[in-house]
Amino acid sequence: MKLLSEIKARFKPALEALLENADTAQIDSLLAMVRPTQDDKFGDYQVNCAMALGKKLGTAPRDIAAGLLQQVKLDDLCARTELAGPGFINLTINDNWIKKCLSSAISDDRLGVEQVTEPRTVVIDLSSPNVAKPMHVGHIRSTVIGDALANIHRFIGHKVITDNHLGDWGTQFGMIIYGYKNFVDQAAYEKNPVQELSRLYKYVRVIMDFHAAGRKLPEATELKQKQIEALEKVQAQDHGDNKGKLKQQKKDIQRLKEKIASQEEAIADFRNTVEGCDPELATVALEHSSVEREVLAETAKLHEGDKENRDLWDKFLPFCLQDIQRIYDRLGVKFDFILGESYYQDQLASIVDELTSNGLATESDGAMCVFLKGFEAPMIIRKKDGAFLYPTTDLATIKHRVEEWQADSMLYVVDHRQHDHFEKLFAASRLWGYNEVEMTHVSFGTVMGDDGKPFKTRAGDTVGLEGLLDEAESRALAVAIEQNPNLEESRQHEIGRVVGLGALKYADLSQNRTSDYKFSYDKMLALKGNTATYLQYANARVHGILSKLDTDAASLRNTADDIVFTETVERQLAMQLLRFDETIDEVLVEYKPNLLCNYLFDLAQVFARFFDQCSVRDASSVELQRSRLQLCGLTSRTLTCGLGLLGIESLERI
Repeated sequence: MKLLSEIKARFKPALEALLENADTAQIDSLLAMVRPTQDDKFGDYQVNCAMALGKKLGTAPRDIAAGLLQQVKLDDLCARTELAGPGFINLTINDNWIKKCLSSAISDDRLGVEQVTEPRTVVIDLSSPNVAKPMHVGHIRSTVIGDALANIHRFIGHKVITDNHLGDWGTQFGMIIYGYKNFVDQAAYEKNPVQELSRLYKYVRVIMDFHAAGRKLPEATELKQKQIEALEKVQAQDHGDNKGKLKQQKKDIQRLKEKIASQEEAIADFRNTVEGCDPELATVALEHSSVEREVLAETAKLHEGDKENRDLWDKFLPFCLQDIQRIYDRLGVKFDFILGESYYQDQLASIVDELTSNGLATESDGAMCVFLKGFEAPMIIRKKDGAFLYPTTDLATIKHRVEEWQADSMLYVVDHRQHDHFEKLFAASRLWGYNEVEMTHVSFGTVMGDDGKPFKTRAGDTVGLEGLLDEAESRALAVAIEQNPNLEESRQHEIGRVVGLGALKYADLSQNRTSDYKFSYDKMLALKGNTATYLQYANARVHGILSKLDTDAASLRNTADDIVFTETVERQLAMQLLRFDETIDEVLVEYKPNLLCNYLFDLAQVFARFFDQCSVRDASSVELQRSRLQLCGLTSRTLTCGLGLLGIESLERI
């Protein structure tokens, strides 16, 4: 039984009686204010809804809270209830209830986490790299966040379909085709096709960037001059003693200075791209002055079914897919479907025709557009030259997921920069008639370096994901060898792999997904603090305790004994264990895996205090020893399950 759910169920009728005409959403928002306390000196749970009700009803919150306490039956559930402050209700759960719930969780292979009564079909769109390019550090976020959300949805009973919507049809293939036709090293291609295709992509990218920078440099220089003139104009304004205008002038000056500084950075980047280019490469770039136009032409030919380009695409794609599959295998991430953009290409014309015939798409300057209320710019679904765009493919994808998979909900785990795209996409889809399916953009921030800028190599390139995995495993292996020098080499490497990959995933998942975060190898592999390494070591410590007493977590599950509380920390550990199911629910409200990370870290910290204060081997009685063993066993199973839901392996020995 969920304690939090039980408390909410008891307060619900009283709130409904207090607000006679309230709808379900209003009642639910009030019940959401029933939360675990931040400090157990205030009890176990706190009911804070009286504060909100006070404003709504025009009554003192403390009086409302007192009235709720009189109406809600809590004697059997709570050992103590307290009216605190301006209107808080503090609840301390009866120990017998805790022990009853704990015994149920111990004997349950699901740790007391109930499955949903009405399962839904949840489609999760995650990872989605452009397959012609090496995966980079930016792909780690979508991949591990999406995988964790898929695991958690499955765990509570939903039908989950994960779909890796690969970029396998876009301009990047035009770049590779152009590079192959003009710059391929055939011997290198025969030896290692993926490596040579990657080189060709980068080579063409550099040439395109060279021309783009040369074109943008004078434009950026001119814009900077205009910004300087605007700054001088603002600085010259005389507002006398008008404090309001002087304050605004100061803000305007600061804003313009920031714009100028940003523009100077852009100019420096453009100049470095042009002037810092290798002379030999610059010569090649000048010989291919129309590269940008030619790449688009090669892409267009591919989309139009040109035999040569289609044959090259068919030839290149398997190698590209094999390359990214190696990364997914290392990460332990699997997909139910891998349907790239190419899968939908033969459907796009009919999508445009359908939207046009329904009066949802109209022509504008030769392009077909969907004009949406509340958006300044329309969503273009077919360009003037007849080419289709990402929105067209995404509309086809939504149609497929609803009609073929009967999706009830779709989660798009994509970085925050695509916010506007998804806002338009969802609006257009609802206009098209897909009103019953929930569509959510699960956005996330950027992985940053120590300089506060997007994480790059020293050469300024985006950090490759495979190199990141190699470095994480290498550093973890060094720690494993240092701590276990006599362990067999294969075991050391296994520990390095599990700890390294777990650290990398957890470093990302433990962040609030909506925020940027600074990447640090040292922090993510730390044995102290909120890291996967700390949790893995905590779990291994529990296994060590059980092993010394010749038992294991699985066997303890089948012999639930009476739980005994002789120390405060035993009860604290029990309460933390019982909040696992509450945490799972909370994660799925906001799609934030970091909430599960925080829970597991708190659990490991409470267990560390338990370990220091409560001897298992030297317990004063057999009953107390069995009780403490039960707490140890459930702690290990919860840590293992929680890490597993995050896509992180556990080890019994480290």
